[in-house]
Amino acid sequence: MQTYNLYNILKEELKNGSSDLVTRPSGQVIRERIERDIALEKDGEVIALDFSRVGIIDYSCADEVVAKLVSRLLSGEYGDKYIVLTGLNENQKENIEVALERKELAIMAEMRDRKKVLLGSLNNYLKETLQFILKKDKITAKDLSETMKLEANTSGTRLLNLHKKRLVKRIDEIRDGGRVWIYEKI
Repeated sequence: MQTYNLYNILKEELKNGSSDLVTRPSGQVIRERIERDIALEKDGEVIALDFSRVGIIDYSCADEVVAKLVSRLLSGEYGDKYIVLTGLNENQKENIEVALERKELAIMAEMRDRKKVLLGSLNNYLKETLQFILKKDKITAKDLSETMKLEANTSGTRLLNLHKKRLVKRIDEIRDGGRVWIYEKI
């Protein structure tokens, strides 16, 4: 996992002495810097955006930085990478969540108390499946199907949808002479 300290990026890029992420233009500068850095990461990398030393983040900056990054991640602009948020406080969480919900996006986050949460918008059956993966660390479609009493194609579709939303990683393994997709928490 690569951690990007947003406080340091803020200091380097804006040079205004503030620890707050506010205004859309400031958010655009920060997002463009993050995008340049993400382009240098290898496929499969998990990038953690660390908010622990950031003060506030307003809605417009949350939309410009987090929602646009997630949207572009889902469109494939960054390749096979994953983004998570870390070190969030409740106020930061609230503004980021509103920005994500308005665009029907979701991202995994870790609060300052180390509690892992899902931010944004995700339908209930995918939330249920994601919670199952978080408890188990990693599963196959067969595991999900057997445990949750789902049809095989339903469990496979749920897992694929979570992967497409970049909420879980997908790796392939050879088992019993065949290829099996393993879905794991990020």
